[in-house]
Amino acid sequence: MKIKEINRFSLRIFSAVLKLLPQLDPGAILPTEKHFKRILESERTHLFIVETDQNRIAGMLTIATYDIPTGIKAWIEDVVIDESQRGKGYGRELMLYAIKFAESIGAEAIELTSRPSRISANHLYQKLGFVIRETNLYKFYLK
Repeated sequence: MKIKEINRFSLRIFSAVLKLLPQLDPGAILPTEKHFKRILESERTHLFIVETDQNRIAGMLTIATYDIPTGIKAWIEDVVIDESQRGKGYGRELMLYAIKFAESIGAEAIELTSRPSRISANHLYQKLGFVIRETNLYKFYLK
């Protein structure tokens, strides 16, 4: 198993992301090649992939970071392991890698959301030490 941050565009990675995102959310709006390149060029968005020992992309995770007056914030998004690779520990290792990355940039905490229907994912997050926060999450649609 190998985990790495992706900073340069490749058709292989882009194709894998396009395959993985609908497994996370069948209604997901997929990024265009232009948008995906912009993500990879961002200093505040970090895309990590996990590969099998046979160099097959098994999953992905994105961490967005930002600075505010109360500190460095880290937010995890788009955590998905390919359906054919689930249950092999890739998700756990990817999350542990993300935690270490967030620590290395000085973040004091990591936040994420997960739909209740994602039972295995929620169980993993709790097992790793993530705690459910009592909060109101609001969303304002611009389009």
